[in-house]
Amino acid sequence: MPPSPLRIGILSTANIARAFVSGVRPSSTVTVTAVASRDRAKAAAFAREVGIPHSHGSYEALLADSEIDAVYIPLPNSMHAEWSIRAVEAGKHVLCEKPLSATAAEARAMFDAARKHGVYLVEGYPYRAQPQTLKMRELLDAGALGKVEMMQASFGFTLSQEVNIRLSPVLAGGALMDAGSYAVSLVRMVARERPSRVQAVAHWTDSGVDRILVATLEFPSGLLAQISCSFSTTAHRQALIAGSEGVLQTTFFNHPSPAAPPVLQLRRGKGWDTAAEVIEVPATNGFLAEAEVFERLVRQGPASWTGASAEESIDIMLTLEALLRSARSGKAVDIDTSTER
Repeated sequence: MPPSPLRIGILSTANIARAFVSGVRPSSTVTVTAVASRDRAKAAAFAREVGIPHSHGSYEALLADSEIDAVYIPLPNSMHAEWSIRAVEAGKHVLCEKPLSATAAEARAMFDAARKHGVYLVEGYPYRAQPQTLKMRELLDAGALGKVEMMQASFGFTLSQEVNIRLSPVLAGGALMDAGSYAVSLVRMVARERPSRVQAVAHWTDSGVDRILVATLEFPSGLLAQISCSFSTTAHRQALIAGSEGVLQTTFFNHPSPAAPPVLQLRRGKGWDTAAEVIEVPATNGFLAEAEVFERLVRQGPASWTGASAEESIDIMLTLEALLRSARSGKAVDIDTSTER
């Protein structure tokens, strides 16, 4: 008999929680069985709307629910550390939305707690479970580009609401912590190491968070990368990776759509006359793919996980912190690249 589905509870009734439930619904290996809100009536209404069997009027009550194996945390960025730690202390595995935390110190404390309590904690980047990203990694591992020398990753869109948690400095908002965390995570995945130096410039909102940020990242290997993110541009999400033997252009969507199908363009060779090879890959709902890989992590161990490792997640947070310091100071910021994590 196949194992019973992994039972997930959600801390929050935010819109992203609704999208997560919808995405995961077709799965035979994962099921969302409970949701919690600090408002009991709100949790019950959400559960009825999306077809979840159980609801709780507090986050604590969900964490005490013995029928829950794991927790998905889509709370505001500033709340990720507290509730992830409380979840692992309750013996629950945790899939936490990006960015993992507000600081690298929080990220370290979160992973320390997970190790202490013998459960898994991972940071959610749905694009990492997409066939498109898996194909990109396969090409890089096979040396299709030779030595990667330069890359660019950009993600932006227009944030139209004036009142939005993404614009709150108290909740660790800003374009970098939202869209920019995806670009930084992609660069870190390709580089396979922590950057040693970053320099950023930004435009700021009246609330004091970054609205647009552009930055350069230097790596010990010699790789140079550029990232950009915004809350005030036409929607775009794309990357270019250039190596000594080829160039790869790709998107890195969480949830590819018919309007933006997942395609990689690979050009091998050094000259201008080399033809681009168009590589089509299947698409799936990113929440579904991510949740099912998360289930395999819990049941089969770390070798099954395609997302960010603990080391990567800590490096991403160190990078985000350094980029914000650089943007505010107008100066380059060095990052310690020692092996201590």
